[in-house]
Amino acid sequence: MESQDQGLTRSRIDRLRFCFSELHADALLVSHPANIRYLCSFSGSAGLLLVEPAKATLFTDSRYTFQAREEVKGAQVQIVKKGMVKAIGDALRGKRGQPLVGYSAGHLTVAQKEALQAAAGGAIRWVKDANVVERMRAVKDREELTLMREAAELISEVFRRVLPEVKAGASELEVAGKIEYTMKQLGASGPSFETIVASGARSAWAHAQPTTKILKKSELVVLDHGAILRGYCSDLTRTIFLGRTPAKVRKLYDAVLEAQAAAKNAIRPGVTAGEVDAAARGTLRRYGLAKYFTHSTGHGLGLEIHEMPRLGKGEKFVLQEGMVVTVEPGVYVEGLGGIRIEDDVVVSAQGAVELTNAPRELIEN
Repeated sequence: MESQDQGLTRSRIDRLRFCFSELHADALLVSHPANIRYLCSFSGSAGLLLVEPAKATLFTDSRYTFQAREEVKGAQVQIVKKGMVKAIGDALRGKRGQPLVGYSAGHLTVAQKEALQAAAGGAIRWVKDANVVERMRAVKDREELTLMREAAELISEVFRRVLPEVKAGASELEVAGKIEYTMKQLGASGPSFETIVASGARSAWAHAQPTTKILKKSELVVLDHGAILRGYCSDLTRTIFLGRTPAKVRKLYDAVLEAQAAAKNAIRPGVTAGEVDAAARGTLRRYGLAKYFTHSTGHGLGLEIHEMPRLGKGEKFVLQEGMVVTVEPGVYVEGLGGIRIEDDVVVSAQGAVELTNAPRELIEN
């Protein structure tokens, strides 16, 4: 009897085949590791997946013989001895005529494409794949949503456990190390991205890397951290204040929290990503803070930390039920610091359903 996982991955490959007519393609070459994992469950770092109308083949090397045998579902496995490019070239060389092969221009390098063309003896025509796999990945199925909820709950618990350690006298690197250690204690395979711990004036750096800087009283600390659980990412940001919060900082925090709530309230199937961004941006504009909001409101989340859709200014991407996105408005004031509040939510018929559950009120340590 076919397992539920086998049926799930096979249905993904079958759904991908429906896109062949849209692309006018005879086959699709999948080179991005996250896309390969999504389609056939292979988590190795070296592989190429060739999806044809009647079969799908994962090409990998002998390092992954046992792993591929255990993981791959819905595709044949070919362990190559003289390079994956040559093996795929040989497979395509034997096709009738000159097959039209879809490829991802963002992931297949020019060198790889030229090598494939040469290996196939010129017997390939190419067409860009229009991000078909990424578009499929944007809408999560039930099993994916279960995993993502667990990943979100894990990172929320990490925040709660590490919060007492965020205090004057600790270094940014020390706090970041405790965050990543706690993730693994709770079962994560590792961080979704390099953990951000930024304090004082450095908290105004939206993507600051932690340093040996010592946390001090009377300053903001931004913690941006995410964990990978069974392949799926979470992403959570909280901002705390060390000591008693000045009224100015509290007003900034309240404005960011209100902007986040406005963006969440705008999320539902059928709205555009740009409309969600506009809800957050409009709230900050009313407080005269729009110029301090320097990035998009959020992004898709899944097997990668940044996926479709991007919740940015003017984005026309239409939200669908089952998409998982971050909602993370922020303000960054030079010399004072930054405030960002980020949660993971799933788009549902009822609106945004929160996955992360760490406290959002201003915390004073």
